[in-house]
Amino acid sequence: MTTRHLLHWLLALPIILPAFTPGATRAATHASGTWTMTGSMHETRALQTATLLPSGLVLIAGGNGAQGTLASAELYHPNTGSWASTGSMHEPRVQYTATLLSDGQVLAVGGFGSQGLLASAELYHPRTGIWTVTGSLHQARANHTATLLPDGKVLVAGGDTNGANNGAAIPLAGAEVYDPRTGKWTQTGSLHRARADLTATLLPDGQVLVAGGGASGVNNSTANPLVSAELYNPRTGWWSITGSMHHARDAHMAILLRSGLVLVAGSSRYTKSGATAELYDPRTGRWTVTGSLHQGHAYQTGQTATLLPNGQVLVEGYVIDLFGNPSADAELYDPRTGRWTLTGSLQDARLAASATLLPNGRVLVAGGQGSNRQLASAELYQP
Repeated sequence: MTTRHLLHWLLALPIILPAFTPGATRAATHASGTWTMTGSMHETRALQTATLLPSGLVLIAGGNGAQGTLASAELYHPNTGSWASTGSMHEPRVQYTATLLSDGQVLAVGGFGSQGLLASAELYHPRTGIWTVTGSLHQARANHTATLLPDGKVLVAGGDTNGANNGAAIPLAGAEVYDPRTGKWTQTGSLHRARADLTATLLPDGQVLVAGGGASGVNNSTANPLVSAELYNPRTGWWSITGSMHHARDAHMAILLRSGLVLVAGSSRYTKSGATAELYDPRTGRWTVTGSLHQGHAYQTGQTATLLPNGQVLVEGYVIDLFGNPSADAELYDPRTGRWTLTGSLQDARLAASATLLPNGRVLVAGGQGSNRQLASAELYQP
């Protein structure tokens, strides 16, 4: 995806009025929390990945930049608030996944490159700052998920690939497992429903919950968001159907809470559920509705969710109008009350940014799409 395509996508977003959103007319409550600027990245970028390394540094890689898809990477030093360049990937990548492996290396998989969809994968070595090529996927894909399993392997599921119809995106049901010991991928059981822009959450029992996603589309994979959810069992390599969500969702967010429940919120522009949220209980396989966000948005492209040390969840980055302009608002979800409260506003309105919980309890938000350009700026959230 080029910068031009990203901007065209954002400009195509429809305006969603607050009246469409359950709870949007509630009196907004506010929580403490402040944002302060920190050092800016060397390059503007959006839709990049961010990985907290064992050293406490944050690796930012790829994404869309001013001149197109990026291969470059940089490191954020929390102690100094500064950025340093590190080795570049072998392939420019956007809408790919980056997974921290048990040995401290980072696995980058798939995505869109300068020449189209990628099946390749590569490893970042923090000690050397160099990327090395590893085994390629059996199926090129983007907008997929990657989950580190308890045994150290990585499960990649869903996503979309290019079809014969002028390269239109076609959602995938296939899944593959990467073994770091051999550097090879093996195909595993397929999802019951092909889906892209899905979420995957590792549960306490070692299974992986996949929820929602786009099932089909003419020009993209988000024209038919799903309510269904499935569970992957690493011991058998098979998927089983679990309870369906109350709202169809894709391009949403999901995060495991301390209680073992999974919080899911947001959706794409094709539904009215963009501000709704619900909870999955692994013990019962059922979903229950919880409080809705305050924002009257209905699309959360590049939406981030960060579990804070106090157990609350921080989200930021919304599309708020017909022109694809981002919001500077941020909200906190409190699992004890099931409610969202507004917290301090970002210094720069942004979406498709990365968010990383630092060892000191602050949250680093970097880059993203501003009102008319990608950003290089970064800021820190202090609860």
